[in-house]
Amino acid sequence: MDNEMKKYENKLSTNGYKLTLQRRDIISVLLENKDKHFSADELFTEVKKINKDVGLATIYRSLELFCKLGITRQLDFDSPYKYYEIKIEGDHHHHFICVECGKIIEFDDKMMGKFEKSLEKEYNFKILDHRIKFYGLCNECEKKLKGD
Repeated sequence: MDNEMKKYENKLSTNGYKLTLQRRDIISVLLENKDKHFSADELFTEVKKINKDVGLATIYRSLELFCKLGITRQLDFDSPYKYYEIKIEGDHHHHFICVECGKIIEFDDKMMGKFEKSLEKEYNFKILDHRIKFYGLCNECEKKLKGD
């Protein structure tokens, strides 16, 4: 994790920012939970476990800065909250969202790469980014609804 932390520290410093203790703790929590999607409040709760002095305003300001610098990604799952995840180089994935319990499941897009290239060629359009979300029922909720 030290190598990854160094990358984020460099990204901050090359843009004129310091890796403060609070920012380090926020990034640490995000790195330790790479597969989790945090609301600001959830992230605050987790960071508070390792740094009692962090405030919710610091979480919001840091997330705004991290998104601007490409350290984190803000996710919109059509809920009242925005969610955040750490951006890992070379990792591109999409999400299944359970409409019943709100569970979020990541999946990679290996097949999407070819599809994306064919779209670029067919429409003479350079795709810079894309996000795909599928809404449905997770296995547990589907079983509950069926009465299994």
